Amino acid sequence: HFETTLTRAKFNELTADLVEATMAPVRQALQDSGLQKGEINKVLMVGGSSRIPAVQEAVKEFMGKEPFKGINPDECVALGASLQAGVLGGDVKGLLLLDVTPLSLGIETMGGVSTKVIDRNTTIPAKKSQIFSTAADGQTSVEVHVLQGEREFAKDNKTLGVFHLDGIASAPRGVPQIEVTFDIDANGIVHVSAKDLGTGKENDITITSNTNMSKDDIDKAVKEAEEYAAEDKKRREAVDVRNNADQMIYTTEKTLTDLGDKITEEEKGKIETAKEALKEALKGEDIEAIKAKQEELQKEIFAVSEKLYKAANPQGAEGAPTGDAQQADPNVYEADYTDVEDNK
Repeated sequence: HFETTLTRAKFNELTADLVEATMAPVRQALQDSGLQKGEINKVLMVGGSSRIPAVQEAVKEFMGKEPFKGINPDECVALGASLQAGVLGGDVKGLLLLDVTPLSLGIETMGGVSTKVIDRNTTIPAKKSQIFSTAADGQTSVEVHVLQGEREFAKDNKTLGVFHLDGIASAPRGVPQIEVTFDIDANGIVHVSAKDLGTGKENDITITSNTNMSKDDIDKAVKEAEEYAAEDKKRREAVDVRNNADQMIYTTEKTLTDLGDKITEEEKGKIETAKEALKEALKGEDIEAIKAKQEELQKEIFAVSEKLYKAANPQGAEGAPTGDAQQADPNVYEADYTDVEDNK
């Protein structure tokens, strides 16, 4: 046994890092809520450690108001747990308890990107679907890599599970429509399914305990996402540029085939030259060079497109309003998606 006498000043010194650690979730919760400090009516102190004067002072200093101390911080924890158990068990009626997903859920898409389907702090139960597609011509199978976390890339997030969807009808890239659905029940159990809307083929996975990360792990994941936000954003932009360039090359090749003899050999040659230059740029790591070559290819395609439209409708071309031409959206590639169903 060890006995000693601590002054409040010494105790505060020894626990200062712990008090500061408890404030991080408070700041995060306020930020996630979208509220300002002045919009908070009352601050409730929950848990035995909230009796510590330094904790109360830290809350007061941050929130700008005295925390409410009119409840027993120990008993309210037990009562809250009992109420939640009663609601989940169906024994308590007429009381709505809202829980949220602590971290975002999504899947890995083209370029190793983590594409979120259900965002962090979404109330549960929740269900949401997005449409994805294939990344290669003739692709008949896709791997669905289910992720949890806030980072931009799959490798930096937690893997919850992996499954495959086979039997997709062979088609050009971007044509198949694959609906990926995340369904979280009131107990936090995650059901993920993937369905090829063309063939009706479907596969799924149910994730139970793997989503139950500890509070420390959740806080660590959020902190890392904030710490590496700028770096991740830069890397994500680089991947997006490469994906867009790759898609432009694919679309250009398809367009040249479709146009056939509608354009001259000289025009076709200019487009081919610009396309090959973009392909060469993609072999390197210079993102600005890729952007420049993409713009050159875009310029050649615009020139041909303008000529074809004028030839097809000379009167309409003369009467058309002036303005900068805008590129049509490229075909869907694996990282693109469409919202199908809102949270319920």
